[in-house]
Amino acid sequence: MRLASLRAWCVLSLLLLGAGARAGDEPQAATGEDLYLQALQSISEGRRTDATAELRRAIEQSPNHAGAWLELALTHCALGNSDEAERLFALIETRFNPSPALLELIAQTREQGCSRWDVFSSAVISASRGYDQNVNQGARTTRYVVDAPGGQVEYELSGDFTPRSDRYTQVAGEYLREVTSNGVLGFVQYQLRHNDSLHQYDTSSLFAGLEAPYRWGGWRLRATGTLGLVTLGGQLYQRQGQLQARVVPPLHLPQGAQFNLVGAITYNSFPSLTNFDSTTQELRGHLSWRGGDSYASATLGYLNDHALAQRPGGDRKGSFANLLLRRHLGYGINTEFGYSRQTWHSSRAYSPGLIEQVREQVTQVVRGNLSYAINKQHSLVLEARMVRNRENISIFQYNNRQLQLSWQWQLP
Repeated sequence: MRLASLRAWCVLSLLLLGAGARAGDEPQAATGEDLYLQALQSISEGRRTDATAELRRAIEQSPNHAGAWLELALTHCALGNSDEAERLFALIETRFNPSPALLELIAQTREQGCSRWDVFSSAVISASRGYDQNVNQGARTTRYVVDAPGGQVEYELSGDFTPRSDRYTQVAGEYLREVTSNGVLGFVQYQLRHNDSLHQYDTSSLFAGLEAPYRWGGWRLRATGTLGLVTLGGQLYQRQGQLQARVVPPLHLPQGAQFNLVGAITYNSFPSLTNFDSTTQELRGHLSWRGGDSYASATLGYLNDHALAQRPGGDRKGSFANLLLRRHLGYGINTEFGYSRQTWHSSRAYSPGLIEQVREQVTQVVRGNLSYAINKQHSLVLEARMVRNRENISIFQYNNRQLQLSWQWQLP
């Protein structure tokens, strides 16, 4: 029997034993049980230090809570506190008359050892080959008419501003690792896209950050800080810093459903562009549901983008909506469908004297992918994406279609 499955079975058995031992003292049992359940939630979120404190308080309230004793011993072992873990294992063996399955769990844990903190880490590497119908986001129209004092003037766009297609190769990687025993995670993400011909549109990005979990009563929070760099054509194009908070309120929702609120503030700097730096505030609600082989989510958000200089169009406000559906078809095959719609509304004329319109933008993206799991670590993913950008300023309107085949490698 695998250690994780054995542990789950033993916890269930000890919950039943503990319930029998506490049957004569209902007020203390409720308090101890609440603390025990909080500790289990802390363990699931990686907050092992918080979990040890909650388990000790649960044991103080309910000294015969066998499940709390077991989890406290296993948590100390996961933290590398071998002496304390061994003391607790010995206490469980003498005090609770453990079953053979529990004795096997303790023996396997001792065999693996508690000499160091059991750090969680994971990595994903992918390599892709794709086709992009509009690499440069070229305009749908080749002409633009401007109202001048002497009448309308028509301009014709050069080839650099019309759609240009190309094939590309892309590599990406993500690494995630615990940096504290209380669930703080560090992460690094990298992506490089190399076009076959249009190298002036080659891109790369590097993002790194920290994510920390917190809890206040029934409220859960994950706070994230991220710093990133983006290059275009081999030159630094954008610097970005973001602070984000994801809050899960204690709502009574149907089984499998979860709602959370996400707030973020992002600073964007464009070293190669003049007057385009900005700060963006975002607030969105996210509702998800998981049941059996299916997953669905919906997101609605509000955006406020504050220009830090004389950016064309000035400040802008926007909205964001997203729908996502996933389905496992069996035999290692999974499908995913997504739709997003984002709007932007500028506060003033885009370029007084040349483009007098106040820019209104609506971008819609439809995508779908089909993935096949070769084994637990390797999979193939075929993704198609279609973008439709519509604006009241015709030279900014564009369409795009992409097709990409990727190989993904999950580590460890």
